[in-house]
Amino acid sequence: MKTSLLSAVLLLAVSSLSAQNRQEITLTDNWQFSHDSQSWETVSVPHDWAISGPFDKKWDLQVVAIEQNGEKEATEKSGRSGSLPWIGEGHYKRSFTIPEEFKGHAELVFDGAMAEPTVFINGKKAGYWAYGYNTFRVDVTPFIKTGENELTVDLQNLEESSRWYPGAGIYRPVKLVLTPTQARIDDWGITTSTELHAKTTKDKDITQFTIEIPIANAAKGAVLNLALIDPDGNNKANLYPAPVKDGKAIGKFYIPNAKLWTPETPYLYKVRAVLFDGKSSSDHKVYDDFGTAIDEKIINVGLRTVSVSKEGGFQLNGVTRKLKGVCLHHDLGPLGAAVNKAALIRQIQILKDMGCDAIRTAHNMPSQMQMDVCDSLGMMVMAESFDMWIYKKCKNGYARFFKEWADRDIENLVRANRNHPSIVMWSIGNEIPEQGMQGGREMAMHLQDLCHQLDPTRPVTQGMDRAESALSTGFAQVMDVPGFNYRVHKYDNNIKQLWQGFLLGSETASTVSSRGVYKFPVVVTDNSQYSSWAKNYDPEAIKKADGQCSSYDVEYCSWSNLPDDDWVWQDDKDWVIGEFVWTGFDYLGEPTPYDEYWPSRSSYFGICDLAGLPKDRFYLYRSKWNKDEHTIHLLPHWTWGNESGVTKNGKSRRGEVTPVYCYTDYNEAELFVNGKSQGRIKKNPKERLDRYRLRWNEVKYEPGELKVVVYDENGQAAGEKTLKTAGKPAQLQCSVWTQQSSHTPLPLEGTDGKLFADGTDLAFVTVSLVDKKGTLIPDAQDQLSFEVSGAGSFRAVCNGDATSLEPFTKPTMKLFNGQLVVVVQAAKHPGSLTLKVTDKERKLKQTITIPVQ
Repeated sequence: MKTSLLSAVLLLAVSSLSAQNRQEITLTDNWQFSHDSQSWETVSVPHDWAISGPFDKKWDLQVVAIEQNGEKEATEKSGRSGSLPWIGEGHYKRSFTIPEEFKGHAELVFDGAMAEPTVFINGKKAGYWAYGYNTFRVDVTPFIKTGENELTVDLQNLEESSRWYPGAGIYRPVKLVLTPTQARIDDWGITTSTELHAKTTKDKDITQFTIEIPIANAAKGAVLNLALIDPDGNNKANLYPAPVKDGKAIGKFYIPNAKLWTPETPYLYKVRAVLFDGKSSSDHKVYDDFGTAIDEKIINVGLRTVSVSKEGGFQLNGVTRKLKGVCLHHDLGPLGAAVNKAALIRQIQILKDMGCDAIRTAHNMPSQMQMDVCDSLGMMVMAESFDMWIYKKCKNGYARFFKEWADRDIENLVRANRNHPSIVMWSIGNEIPEQGMQGGREMAMHLQDLCHQLDPTRPVTQGMDRAESALSTGFAQVMDVPGFNYRVHKYDNNIKQLWQGFLLGSETASTVSSRGVYKFPVVVTDNSQYSSWAKNYDPEAIKKADGQCSSYDVEYCSWSNLPDDDWVWQDDKDWVIGEFVWTGFDYLGEPTPYDEYWPSRSSYFGICDLAGLPKDRFYLYRSKWNKDEHTIHLLPHWTWGNESGVTKNGKSRRGEVTPVYCYTDYNEAELFVNGKSQGRIKKNPKERLDRYRLRWNEVKYEPGELKVVVYDENGQAAGEKTLKTAGKPAQLQCSVWTQQSSHTPLPLEGTDGKLFADGTDLAFVTVSLVDKKGTLIPDAQDQLSFEVSGAGSFRAVCNGDATSLEPFTKPTMKLFNGQLVVVVQAAKHPGSLTLKVTDKERKLKQTITIPVQ
């Protein structure tokens, strides 16, 4: 055994050898793209070929009955998969260079390519993967040559292969990994485990961390040196030799008073693993027992445990907590499916501000970049796999591949992601029709067992939407975590049949709303008047079908419910271990309840809209979930026309009933209109909409000031919120967010922030039309234009309107209810990026400058 001094010397020696070892090269720039292999354009990867549009109902026009929604009759679903041109073939090519004298191992790692990617090296087929959402590796060693090589990737997307917008192209990163010898660390084979309270002393609590690292083609005598580095950058355990036996090396670390990973404290340790060939050499002095360093890998790890039980429910590090989660589709709004780190960070920061602590990657494998962000920011993850097995939900969906590819897809999902501490459970499916069919139970057991074999440290779940069927066949009873989608009124019957003693709301709510839209009178409804108007030819329904849903948060679907309904079960039943709300953000495609209405082309389910702007519902969830900060939010806006109270069409709302809601964690509040009290009220747990909301339902609109004062448990005034009637539009207001901002994306009031000069970093600029006092003009639809100069470029723009057909990638768009978001991208060189926003009609301009460093 070496001394600690020797270990320190070894660590320095290994660091100096890093350049000779593993190279991981992300292939970002200089790709060529074509639809026909004839005309080519230069693009960067990640790339979504369809996001520029144009929007058109002809793209993937589906005439179907959506069984999951209880439909029996097929109707035209024009916006089901986003109304963007993602169908067809796509071809990518670029060159890469292999160093002279290279004799090692080379592989390409694709984090996802949509869809059915076939990989060629120098004209020869090197690999193929069927599922566009999965990570896969291609061993290209037999196909490469020293010097320049050509990589080609062919893709095809079939019509009716998705129930939402899938994106198109190489939409996630591609990495070339070179190791200097055939002997190497197999990073997908690495497994880790944490044991809390492994040892205890009088003043120390010892955590045991175990890591097992397989070595491919290991020579006799090979040694793996391991070092554990704590979140502060200090060596927590010295480098030491672990012999490679039976193709693997095992290291155990004992950490006193370890910093455990949680959403609130997302501490990350690092393991540095250095592979030595074991061949002594006279060139090696202090470390000639180990030979030459031939591979090195640094792995982020989080020390934490996960368990579920009847007695403890869901536990992280032995502490019971209820999951406060949301479901997320993979698109990033105006960026499409092309993954971007800054955009992911913005999403997660917004969700954490709301009090959310978990996401479900619905309904497919996540990107590695997204999991890295969740690790570092502290967001638990249910990593999902499939939306269908053998039984088809759409004509050309994954059912085509399931029998041949399902096991391989599960294996890649788990092997590629199992060392992310953020992932707390695997999901093997969503609303799988086989839940009520003969053989479905056995299929579920097989997939769950496969997850267990690959990763015994996490439970497995899936989202079931047919409770009676799943319970009668035993399908639900075989799952580690029985997950049920919607239908909370069936929970009581479900739990009586579950030996597990608990259940998860794997998909909840599906409340729908449009940011800044309020409809009168306020009626709790399942939206049947919107979704059925086309086939019923109801004249009154047609008038209501305007492509928008009310933001009073009282509209949902025939098969779903309101947030309040879920919380009753979450709060009153210990055996309900949490929920995943559908959805955290609006997404492209699936415009329920307007899936028969054109031009609706994106969802209304989001707590935030497609641009990432919070809807009122954001504050309802925040008032329930965020325990660190108080929430006081009023709705609706208080500008129903100009200051005289006359709307644009000339009809006055003055004196009309305009219900006012307050979303707050306080239990009591008093409302004032122009100083006149509208009543001091408390939440009422006996009423559906009054247990978690404060509502004044008989308020009559008068222009001026709307104010709420909230009271603490002692009856003392604790805070207030004021809304004012807006005056004439006077200025454009800009709020800037970057991943280097000192503020989170919300509230929309920050102007600081810098961009990394890496060619991929993004700034999100929220533009609002306001009066001279800064009050939002809540019905403004002005056409704005954007000009970017300096060290960056225009990337996209989005206003959150599900019916807008304006392209995201052109530098002009209308405001939607007074706001939109412009996305600008940093250059690869330092300098300043300047964005100029112009409202030509009103002759208004605003210019902002963002440092690029």
